[in-house]
Amino acid sequence: MLFYKVNAMLENEKWAEENNDRRIKQERVRLLAEKAEDYNSHDKKGNYCFIAGIDDNILCGIISYESIDAVKSSQSFFKYLGVATDTPVVSEVTFNTIRNMLSMADHNNFISEDDDVLEQFGLDKLGDRGFRGINYGENLLSNKGNKTLLYKTSKELLARETLGPELDRIYAGKPNCKAFGHPVHYIIETDDRDTRKSLYRTLLQALYDNNRIKSRRYCFLDFKPGQSFARIVYDAIYKSCTEGAIVVRYMACDDSDEDNNYANSEMETISAICEAMIKYRNQVLTVLCFPRACEKKKAMFYENLGSMGIVEIKEDLADMENSIGYLKMMCKDCHIRPDKKLYKDLEEDKKYLPEELRNMFDNWYNSKMKTSVYPQYKGISVCSNEAKKEVARGNAYDELSKMIGLSEAKSVIEKALNYYKIQRIYKDKGIKQDRPAMHMVFTGNPGTAKTTVARLFARIMKENGLLSKGHLVEVGRSDLVGKYVGWTASIVKDKFKTAMGGVLFIDEAYSLVDDRGGSFGDEAINTIVQEMENRREDLVVIFAGYPEEMERFLDKNPGLRSRIAFHVPFADYNADELCKIAGLIGKDKGVILTDEALGKLNTIFEDARQHTGFGNGRYVRNLIELSKMNQASRIAKMNDADLTLKELQTLEISDIEAPLIKTEQPKPAIGFQCQ
Repeated sequence: MLFYKVNAMLENEKWAEENNDRRIKQERVRLLAEKAEDYNSHDKKGNYCFIAGIDDNILCGIISYESIDAVKSSQSFFKYLGVATDTPVVSEVTFNTIRNMLSMADHNNFISEDDDVLEQFGLDKLGDRGFRGINYGENLLSNKGNKTLLYKTSKELLARETLGPELDRIYAGKPNCKAFGHPVHYIIETDDRDTRKSLYRTLLQALYDNNRIKSRRYCFLDFKPGQSFARIVYDAIYKSCTEGAIVVRYMACDDSDEDNNYANSEMETISAICEAMIKYRNQVLTVLCFPRACEKKKAMFYENLGSMGIVEIKEDLADMENSIGYLKMMCKDCHIRPDKKLYKDLEEDKKYLPEELRNMFDNWYNSKMKTSVYPQYKGISVCSNEAKKEVARGNAYDELSKMIGLSEAKSVIEKALNYYKIQRIYKDKGIKQDRPAMHMVFTGNPGTAKTTVARLFARIMKENGLLSKGHLVEVGRSDLVGKYVGWTASIVKDKFKTAMGGVLFIDEAYSLVDDRGGSFGDEAINTIVQEMENRREDLVVIFAGYPEEMERFLDKNPGLRSRIAFHVPFADYNADELCKIAGLIGKDKGVILTDEALGKLNTIFEDARQHTGFGNGRYVRNLIELSKMNQASRIAKMNDADLTLKELQTLEISDIEAPLIKTEQPKPAIGFQCQ
């Protein structure tokens, strides 16, 4: 399907001036709308011409099922309307442009309803709502490509072994062949985004120049493994690309530890994509794009595509000789002379991808610019060196550092921040690094500050540029599991949407499935696993709970375990740490503990730690609250006139009282006991 924009100057110079009369303008619009409708009703090919606006010039749009002579068609349309114009200027446009023009025509009363026109062509599903969940875009090729330049691009991309022969086959065909169809479709394999774009643009331009595709417009869509989408929308996108092309970028990886439910979901996605490819195989050219080393996912597509012909396009691996030649070619393009330093990192027995060579050249070129071309900048530090010096910044990091205890938790979080920070250095050195999953497990007993640290961690990630918002969304089983079958997945997805840019904190996650059975918890876990993968770019999921229960939970879900990058243990506080926490809580509440009171606290904490129901920080907070009530009872018996400010603020040893612990069974001692 092709979309054209037509612009032509009116020969009647007084047209716009006459339109100042509202009555005349309304009558003209009505007559033109009627004539346009009558013209379209008699078009045997089913094309649709419409006026979007008219003043000194006339702006029109054409929707066509096939390639047409748009200049001739627009002249025929203007003649039927009785509008004299000069030679119209015609250009092929995107669907988004034609949709905006239809909206303009509706607003100006040249058509009755823009949605009805879209529905007529099966394009009504491509509204803003239809594209939700699909990363969709469209672009236009050049009116006419340069054959020499296309072959040069093939050489520069180091794709001569696969793209070069295919260009030969394309240019060997007959450009004016009347039969239309696609003998082959394509798979492009590369990890580099710019290389991928250059490969499919070169390929599509050659096909368009040789009449193998009729439309300059092509669509591109990104899909992640297991991503769900409306098939009716996907079908409509293909229909809109009739006589053109679609680039499907499948963001896959060959993980070997996928759980069965996730694998089944992925097969449904692949099946839907292949179903549309087969259905429109002769009307729409499809270019599938994969990362390198993605053989398993590629094999799934081959299984579903049956008899379709596929040509694979991929980068060549350059040996030492070809790598040197490639680097020299880049020097020639930049008008700079190479030296030995450019080749110093090349290894004799290693083969290189174009991206690796380009990064090698960029690093050398940057150094060359500062040492030879502009030596006055030789002493300026580079970003990678500054990144090494950089420390985690922000108020949240300072707050975490000042918290009592948590040495293991602080250490792991520090490692996580350093790990993400070092990705900048990898990128600067040209080492390709996908953004790693940041999901975590916090394990520890109640009161060990897991939620507080999660909240601070979200802020730390925001302050260090690793998350966009840095908020915390805390949920439990009741927040994720629906009342009826099928509700849970939608609820979980909504929670993930709410948490985007921050941290989703799932407390006691094992309660979703532990000793409950049924499909509700399983549905929640399967959806969580899928959303963790789909939203890994700007979301951290933190699972929190007791150590043993969490370990059993992860053992049941290997797909979940494989997506967790860091395990953060929260140890019980010792007595000294609990005393320091008591001092901080007391200070926050405006009370002072005497040395005798602190001594009694230490004894209470040593004893309380031996019980399984001990609540760590919560226990300390409860103790301070109970002691303050005891202080109030003591002070109430004293003469108000004799009370000093210090006496009102001080907790005496007699005020200190240990809260009751629900479970009074002492923890079993480690080691042997004497009878």
